[in-house]
Amino acid sequence: MKTALTIAGSDSSGGAGIQADIKTMMANGVYAMSAVTALTAQNTTGVAGIMEAAPEFLARQLDCIFTDIRPDAVKIGMVSSPDLIAVIAEKLGQYSAGNIVLDPVMVATSGARLICEDAVEELKVKLLPAADVLTPNIPEAEVLSGRKITSTEEMEKAAEEIGESYGCAVLLKGGHALNDANDYLFQNGRGKWFSGQRIHNPNTHGTGCTLSSAIASNLAKGFELEEAVQRAKEYISGALAAMLDLGKGSGPMNHGFDIKSRFF
Repeated sequence: MKTALTIAGSDSSGGAGIQADIKTMMANGVYAMSAVTALTAQNTTGVAGIMEAAPEFLARQLDCIFTDIRPDAVKIGMVSSPDLIAVIAEKLGQYSAGNIVLDPVMVATSGARLICEDAVEELKVKLLPAADVLTPNIPEAEVLSGRKITSTEEMEKAAEEIGESYGCAVLLKGGHALNDANDYLFQNGRGKWFSGQRIHNPNTHGTGCTLSSAIASNLAKGFELEEAVQRAKEYISGALAAMLDLGKGSGPMNHGFDIKSRFF
């Protein structure tokens, strides 16, 4: 069985963060492990508080994982401080980690800011160049590229600039009132659009976490990046189409929509 590691924050409501990552990885057929960067007190209506892990303890988590069950892929999500980012970059280099998918989480679906300005700079310097693929949404891509994105042409330019700046592939996700279900992948000097099924479901909590974890899962299983992205988009479409409706705000998806078990 292939393995995948999520390095991210905990979501107490279960729809995003490491909870969404683990559900997604299991549903996509890989063994999931986690290194927790922060605890959050949150639900479908917003984030009430964040308590970071100590850098030394995050390092210990990563040492324990890589020296025992080595991950075939790594997904990185919410990392809210420069010290934690530095630890992750150091450990990924120390253990020569591969198939690194970085979701540069900066703002929650609810609009809450999840990362400080100093951490953004540390992310750009130390962690983005270590990634194999980045999965920013449009607001995150605007931060990383320094350009406003208001059209599909500007999506393409931003993805190219980010990819060339950090030496990695970039999957720039649509949405935010622009090109809603279509994503643009730039890698190795060329781009490709991935069309998505437009699903009218207001419950989209954790979609970014889920997509990046599904990509990591498929990379762990040996799929090339384009196929991994396509499979991940099909999975997230199914999770949204299941129309789970929980909570008072932007609720979670049904990560287990395709699991068929006598224990279900």
